[in-house]
Amino acid sequence: MKINKLLWLIAFLIMSNFSKAQLYKSSLGIRLGPTNGITYKSFIKKNAAIEVIGAFRYQGIGLTGLYEVHGKAFNSSDFNWFIGGGGHVYVWGNDRPKFLDRQQTTVLGLDGILGLEAKLRGIPLAVSLDWKPTINIINYGGFWGDEIALSLRYTW
Repeated sequence: MKINKLLWLIAFLIMSNFSKAQLYKSSLGIRLGPTNGITYKSFIKKNAAIEVIGAFRYQGIGLTGLYEVHGKAFNSSDFNWFIGGGGHVYVWGNDRPKFLDRQQTTVLGLDGILGLEAKLRGIPLAVSLDWKPTINIINYGGFWGDEIALSLRYTW
């Protein structure tokens, strides 16, 4: 229940601060967490962005696409809250957890994302911390909640 209340509070904060959410136009960088990878984000509106993540885990690769809604955080022009969702496809190698079926190497699923992003003044760098829960739907069907990651992106 506490997580639901927190999500509603964050959603409210985002919705109340749409006016100047865009911190930059596009960015490219690295994502560091349980699944490391490359991240590209581009704003398609002042308060909405598309993010693509190329990830590496279990000797395999994955691709995630997300639609994110951004809102100004802390009444500052340097910080954004963001929340969104999308989907993923992963092709795992042989080094995957024992609880996964060895015959299942490709999974498809849905992703959510919730985070905070800062654009550093004076340098073209954005830093974000997010939680990206995942539900695999095809092949291994299950919830993964371990995706807390730090992203460092060059902005333009």
